[in-house]
Amino acid sequence: MTAPSPKATILGIKPYQAGKAKAAGFASPIKLSANENALGCSPLARAAYIEAANSLHLYPDPQGVALREAIALKHDLDPARIVLGAGSDEIFALVCQAYLSPGDNMVQPQFAFAAWAIAARAAGASVRSAPERDYHVDVDAILAEVDATTRVVFVANPSNPTGTLIPFAEIERLHRALPQNVVLVLDGAYAEFAEHRVDYEDGLRLARTAPNVVLTRTFSKLHGLAALRVGWGYAAAPIVDALNRIRLPFNTCTGGQIAAVAALKDEAFAVRSLAHVCEGLPPLERVLSRAGFRTLPSATNFVTALAPTSEDAQACERGLAVRGILVRGLANYDMANALRVTVGDAQQMRALEAALREIRP
Repeated sequence: MTAPSPKATILGIKPYQAGKAKAAGFASPIKLSANENALGCSPLARAAYIEAANSLHLYPDPQGVALREAIALKHDLDPARIVLGAGSDEIFALVCQAYLSPGDNMVQPQFAFAAWAIAARAAGASVRSAPERDYHVDVDAILAEVDATTRVVFVANPSNPTGTLIPFAEIERLHRALPQNVVLVLDGAYAEFAEHRVDYEDGLRLARTAPNVVLTRTFSKLHGLAALRVGWGYAAAPIVDALNRIRLPFNTCTGGQIAAVAALKDEAFAVRSLAHVCEGLPPLERVLSRAGFRTLPSATNFVTALAPTSEDAQACERGLAVRGILVRGLANYDMANALRVTVGDAQQMRALEAALREIRP
């Protein structure tokens, strides 16, 4: 008997690998592998989520009206042009499903968030990766990969997994050079951590006016709601209409919607979270540099550090794990000599420093 066969492009997908969450022998390891908020989440968001337990028997609002209106108020947007997703990941999948077909291609930078390629290949398209310039997105290299069969281009700014940033003028130059039938997806998962920089924009200004730009954001990072899987996208009305036609009903839960609305109201927590990262990045970079790593300039809540060799990076990752500290090895991102380390709290950072001194004296 012959078993059913999935589409060939599905079999070519490398499953997503999340940051490690367990260390042998440690009930509660120090987790610096997933870029989570070291301060937790807003107390207002937590209280709202707990209150939502009273309505577990009811379906969530399929349109997420209250959350879309809260996002629109926060960022001066048209709520009708906001689409909600189970994290940014679902928005990526919706874009690829709507705009990619077999024979098309998606273009991304060399070091790209893994969910993009998964979404593109699931839609039957091929993926092209453009070389980067010293771990920074290279607009000219991306444009060189674009051809008549390109339908979607993905860029994250700041970037994941590198943490690096390019001036917004480069994003605008990329957009101007793309054919009008190509959708440019700007992944802003880490946008809040870069907004204080002089040459940075999050892309919303471009998404307000361009007919072919999708800007995505998430509540997982700055707002600390990673467990609730709430993300959103902003685009021209025709794109949002296409995404909503295939968006699954009830794709964001009641607790997630309510907690996200509360998180947007808690400016004080957002300010504390951003300050924690801004203050914590330089010491983390120094600790990693003293341990023999080259640190990439970060505009995020993590630092990507390059070891002299892949064996060296992997040995360090293992050495930290046996001490109950989890960091993210980037071999699956074709950066085998790199580790990605989240800015943790003060106690976690002291433990990391002490462990690195033992491993790499």
